Amino acid sequence: MANRPRGAPSNDDNFSYVSRVVKYTLFLFNMIFWVIALVMVAIGVYARVSKHAETVMACLSVDPAMLLMVVGVLMFVITFCGCVGSLRENICLLQTFCVFLTLIFLLQLAAGILGFIFSDKARTKVTELINNAVVHYRDDLDLQNLIDYGQKEFGCCGGMAFTDWQHNQYFNCTPENPSRERCSVPYSCCLISKDKTVVNTMCGSGLQLQNFQEAGKVIHTNGCIDMLVDWIHSNMFLLGGLALGLAIPQLVGIMLSQILINQIRNQIELQNYNQRHQSDPWL
Repeated sequence: MANRPRGAPSNDDNFSYVSRVVKYTLFLFNMIFWVIALVMVAIGVYARVSKHAETVMACLSVDPAMLLMVVGVLMFVITFCGCVGSLRENICLLQTFCVFLTLIFLLQLAAGILGFIFSDKARTKVTELINNAVVHYRDDLDLQNLIDYGQKEFGCCGGMAFTDWQHNQYFNCTPENPSRERCSVPYSCCLISKDKTVVNTMCGSGLQLQNFQEAGKVIHTNGCIDMLVDWIHSNMFLLGGLALGLAIPQLVGIMLSQILINQIRNQIELQNYNQRHQSDPWL
């Protein structure tokens, strides 16, 4: 080894071979998320095609199924590049995987920073989203279940207050509204005792005509936006841990892909050097 020409790659170099541990760890890492992505897409497609066509067109901006499909497809493409790139030792696919993962990580970091700095604007956007969801409550079963779950979990009703249900065509109090739910709120707004086995789904009937004090005896009168903000403030450590849990797999994927890319490049350089110097190693 002492007689090796200056600048020639060394077979004893730690990066002159492709580590099987790195290669298959990255492959399994991507395979797990690839399967998760397939499941997400399948659930999203099933939820989407099971709806009526008019519902599909009415609620694209707040449709959870559509969001699940978009995230699933994006995740599928990225992890596919990682799986095939690591298994075939393809530098192009590995670089594509690494670039996409880095961009997603930077976008998440930027969104978190901007959301913290411009918290008032973020609150306004969330308010618009929730108000839009209230308007389309009966148009989408998935959205309806999501709103009901949120109102029951946070003990809230509507966006800013229970009177926001006035903006829904089924719950508004206009004389022209023929719905039997006129001036009502969804049952998920109701104060439900845990010892009751049967839920009265009409408990919110006519409560928009009541004042806050009277309605508060039957339903939650506080809006979900304030309750959501309070929950975020009281669970900062939980949200920080969740953000870290999302960031760690991304950073691990970036690190492993870069290590594998460097090992493949060094292996290619070593092979090229050996081919050039097969006849005379001192050329």
